[in-house]
Amino acid sequence: MVRCFGQTGILDEVNIDIIYIIIVIGVILVSMTLHEAMHAYVSYWLGDHTAKLQGRLTLNPIKHIDPFLTVLLPVMLAAVGAPVFGGAKPVPVNPYALRWGEWGMALVTIAGPFTNLLIAFIAFGVWVLAGSPDQSVWTLVFSTAVYVNLGFFIFNMIPIPPLDGSRVLYALAPEFVRRGMEAIERYGLVIIFALVLVVGDSFGIFISSGVNLFIEVFSKIFIR
Repeated sequence: MVRCFGQTGILDEVNIDIIYIIIVIGVILVSMTLHEAMHAYVSYWLGDHTAKLQGRLTLNPIKHIDPFLTVLLPVMLAAVGAPVFGGAKPVPVNPYALRWGEWGMALVTIAGPFTNLLIAFIAFGVWVLAGSPDQSVWTLVFSTAVYVNLGFFIFNMIPIPPLDGSRVLYALAPEFVRRGMEAIERYGLVIIFALVLVVGDSFGIFISSGVNLFIEVFSKIFIR
């Protein structure tokens, strides 16, 4: 499962219209598909064939999308100018079939968000090096790709089960902490949505600050 909080940034100045909605849907579909596919490919590389047997070792978005979480929810949020988040079908993984135990599972889970970080990095580089005019459709495409994918990365790396970042803690934590995290994971989605509702503004500031930090780093690399 992935969730995305994308800061709109300069997009706040662009009217929410059908072109923007189409771009948001396209970016989310591509980003979520690559995110989930990388979970599947890395798990297969580490010895688990579960994802392949269930048809998830593919770049076909139909195999990964959830009609509500992947399409309807993000579009509704984008339409009201709210931070965009959504989800996809989680890739099935058998941790007992993976090499390197918990560390193998950690590699599988971080493969998704780091794919989003790479997409954001490439999109920013193309955006800057191509020198697209500020008001062009391509600027909207690349800027949306940057902000949405950085949102994916930052949100998913938060170490709250079942988010991907929690698997790094699984690999490092002692046994009693792992058992506690497993108990939390049963109600993980409820906890995450409650967190968003209760501290929505603060959470949005946290995500925005993280996105802006990466934008500054990317700028130092690509803008001389």
